[in-house]
Amino acid sequence: MSEFFTDREYGPTPRHTEAIGERLWAAIQSMIDLKTDNGSFGYRFPAICTDPGRQPYGCDERAFGATLVAEVPRLEWPLRCNELPVTPVILDLLEFCAMAVGEMQKRKWQEFMDHYHVSWDHEAGLVAFVAEVNRLLARNGIAYEMSTQGKIRRILPDPLAQAIAQARFATGDDETDRLLEAARIKILAPKHDDRSDGLEKLWDAFERIKTLDGTDKKLSAATLLDRTARSGTKLRAAIEEEAMSLTRLGNTHRIRHSETSQEPLETALQIDYLFTRLFAFLHFVLKAAGRAA
Repeated sequence: MSEFFTDREYGPTPRHTEAIGERLWAAIQSMIDLKTDNGSFGYRFPAICTDPGRQPYGCDERAFGATLVAEVPRLEWPLRCNELPVTPVILDLLEFCAMAVGEMQKRKWQEFMDHYHVSWDHEAGLVAFVAEVNRLLARNGIAYEMSTQGKIRRILPDPLAQAIAQARFATGDDETDRLLEAARIKILAPKHDDRSDGLEKLWDAFERIKTLDGTDKKLSAATLLDRTARSGTKLRAAIEEEAMSLTRLGNTHRIRHSETSQEPLETALQIDYLFTRLFAFLHFVLKAAGRAA
């Protein structure tokens, strides 16, 4: 991605914003309109020449729009600059376009119809589309990016991103490993409900880890914590207090259960904080026990 002057002079814009505003929405709409007009989305929605050879020559805008509003039902076609969709819907739109985009390659000039017959290179078109989308998101400080596969993922706070990228678990219990891996994937999702589910799976793993060394939860948990610091030290006491504190947080907030007495988590920032705190604790404890890398 090419840098602008301000990137070089002051550093890139911090990527903390999770809501796409009207200015960026207008730019995204313009980008999609241009790619519809120039035939880039013909890879999935080809316009077919009426000549006997029935060769593609561009993008069938009607098919593109009809499929778009069916697969992303909260949008209308043509896109409306003055009606800002919610951010997850815009992200769905970008993924829809990534599946349809291709680099158009001219093959043969059809003089009578005054157009070229064409083909598309999806891989090359996707590379260019991803770069364009990511430039727009980065320049506007949006905490999402598009992967090389055309899927939107969230940009995590640095400490959490590093922990998730580097951690590997081998707890000796397949279900616990599955929960930990599912939590790692879900917390990267752009949708709030998916991230909440990731936090829930992490807390489920926390509860299972307490019995990795036996069916007596209290004794098993103590055995696990004993591997983190020498018994009787202040650090060992602090680690046990952290485990108890995390248990209380799970019991008093709507993470694993939905009793009316439990407080819901209201923001993505709160989810990130609790996920970071518990993930760091579990990785530390399991690594000390030789069950993580």
